[in-house]
Amino acid sequence: MLTRSLFPLAAALAVVPFTPALAQMPLDADRIAQDVTTMASDTFEGRAPGTRGDDRTIGYLIARMQDLGLQPAAPDGSWVQAVPLLHTQLAKARTLAFATPQGTMPVDQLKQVYVSTERADDEAVIAHAPVVFVGYGVKAPERQWDDFKGMDLKGKVLVFLVNDPDFEATKGMDPYGKFGGRTMTYYGRWRYKFEEAARQGAVGALVIHDTAGAGYGWNVVESPHGENFDVVKDAADVSPLRLQGWIAGDTATQLFQKAGLDLAALRKAARSKNFRPVELKGTTFDADVPVSHEVITSHNVLGMIPGTTRKDEAVVLGAHWDAYGKGEPDAQGRIYRAGANDDALGVAGLLDIARVMKQRPAPQRSVVFAAWTAEERGLLGSAYYAAHPTFPMAKTVANLAIDVLQTAGLAKDVLLVGKGQDTLEDDLAAAAAKQGRTVTPEGLPERGLFYRADHFSFAKKGVPVLLLMGLAGASDMVEGGRAAGQKWIDDYTGKCYHQACDAIGPDWNLAGAVQDIDLVGTIGWDLANSDRWPQWKPGSEFKAVREETAAERK
Repeated sequence: MLTRSLFPLAAALAVVPFTPALAQMPLDADRIAQDVTTMASDTFEGRAPGTRGDDRTIGYLIARMQDLGLQPAAPDGSWVQAVPLLHTQLAKARTLAFATPQGTMPVDQLKQVYVSTERADDEAVIAHAPVVFVGYGVKAPERQWDDFKGMDLKGKVLVFLVNDPDFEATKGMDPYGKFGGRTMTYYGRWRYKFEEAARQGAVGALVIHDTAGAGYGWNVVESPHGENFDVVKDAADVSPLRLQGWIAGDTATQLFQKAGLDLAALRKAARSKNFRPVELKGTTFDADVPVSHEVITSHNVLGMIPGTTRKDEAVVLGAHWDAYGKGEPDAQGRIYRAGANDDALGVAGLLDIARVMKQRPAPQRSVVFAAWTAEERGLLGSAYYAAHPTFPMAKTVANLAIDVLQTAGLAKDVLLVGKGQDTLEDDLAAAAAKQGRTVTPEGLPERGLFYRADHFSFAKKGVPVLLLMGLAGASDMVEGGRAAGQKWIDDYTGKCYHQACDAIGPDWNLAGAVQDIDLVGTIGWDLANSDRWPQWKPGSEFKAVREETAAERK
């Protein structure tokens, strides 16, 4: 139980004591807070991959796992899995323009079109590439939907709408419900659209930005300023696009008008399964942009408790250790964007779960504790592990992830990200009920949070997943209700998300965060001591992937 005040740095940090009926695992908020304070300190320089902060974080996490008595869990038997990352940075474009029937249309590199690259080329060059509007760009056989209709798109630049075909549809209107209504599916994510464009043989892709469909404004789109990261590709992988990114909504409207097309009308047409790609006749795209690139090596840190009777089966608990490194000084002169909540708190929670589990008899199944690198760069560390795992994905029971928890105190509920995906949501409801809490579905499912954290790397491989994330909506706080939960969301996302003020301080109340960490530990421990295999629910886009390996779990 939590009975002590938090660490001396901020004695004012509030902890509401738990009773045995509320806490299933004897977690220690003091230990969690100490780990957060250490990892978010200036010594770790914002924990950016490929920096001194990377090296210091790796060393710290290895030492902590050793102290806890875990065993190394990387595929080679060590504590770390090397993750080779390609880092690219675009310079000022020499050329960035559309040729249209009404003349050349130059575009501003940040304000009208935002692009980056995941290729190790010295220049990103696209010459006179035809431009094709592909609607939502969805190819989903399980939903009888194909926006491409077999059109040859090799060498072309594709323009996509953001989100899903039924995002703007209302009940009774086609195709409402075929993709989840307001709940985004993977087909709505920009990363899927870029991947599909590459599979179609395109040389470039631009997603038309609108704030409602994307879930964020243009300021978020342009914030990386042409920087990108990717896992170094194998020779057999599909070659990435030469340029990928976004086109501002008003700029897209102007471009289509110059080609004699009405973008508003095409938006409506794209909501039909009969939609066919539309070439912007007489319109081509030209780009010549210098690129600097380097390969850096970062690391996942992996520890485990080996199982006894089913040790070749693994429950993976994960959080990401990386943050945003050094930035411009804020109002208080802080330069390191150290991610105390995003996601040092998640890593600290995993370490305390490991501490509790090590005090118990060894579980039947192995339990892996993973601190991922490069989540903020596109879920790259977890994606690399999913492609090169210690335990095969077919024998990975589940992935339970923590990524940002609310720090405003006890809550009456826990937020569910990805309602209807798999049976782990039923486990969550049962565990929450033992705490006297209910489950509330995420408040803004159209933002696609289910596809924006490290658990998604496992979902793509068919592994059932569960994400605990405080950003998924307004929690129903014990003190102040949903209004207090919304205030925490507004304050954090509006001021500190990915900024230097994401720091631990006297305003933190870890009681609710510890409840959520407890849920992850309790569900993980239950799975590790059973023969149950969580299942994807009917309609999930990941169910078929898991079923391909069903024979390996008999």
